[in-house]
Amino acid sequence: MFSMQLASDFFLGPDEANLGILILRVLVGLTMAAHGYAKYFSGGRITGTAGWFDSMGMRPGKIHAHLAASTEIGSGVLLALGLFTPLAALAFVALMSVAAYTVHLKNGFFIVKDGYEYNFILAVVAVAIATTGPGKYSLDYQLELIQDFDGWTGLLIAAVGGVGAAIGQLVLFYRPRRTEES
Repeated sequence: MFSMQLASDFFLGPDEANLGILILRVLVGLTMAAHGYAKYFSGGRITGTAGWFDSMGMRPGKIHAHLAASTEIGSGVLLALGLFTPLAALAFVALMSVAAYTVHLKNGFFIVKDGYEYNFILAVVAVAIATTGPGKYSLDYQLELIQDFDGWTGLLIAAVGGVGAAIGQLVLFYRPRRTEES
């Protein structure tokens, strides 16, 4: 009897697992949404963001600034709500893959050197949530939406779809300026 109780104390029940997924979804989703909000309303606002996008080679910068900011807000809110979760995760992966490639890859992995660590973690968390599903404390669950889109299907939608969308965007729009070598 004691060993059965002890063993059960080491495993999360369904309510704890759903609560954990809820906390993760909300905090990561709102973090992403805050990034989009900042592109519109902080610092140089959308005009400054557009100039930054142009300077890094994502042209036309104004269109990409609006698309990035809107997608960050939209995917972040959707993930936080647990609504269309695999598609929100796909958007996370696409956003973070493009950001990692265009801005951070040359700096290595670690964020302390402006590397892609943060982008990688956000993308992996989104894929993990798409794989586990949004949990019962989500709109997908409550509204009985996309019921069979977790597990391998969620992983494929988020990871393969997200990387595919990022590659497509980079192929179509990434035009960095060539530097003159002396």
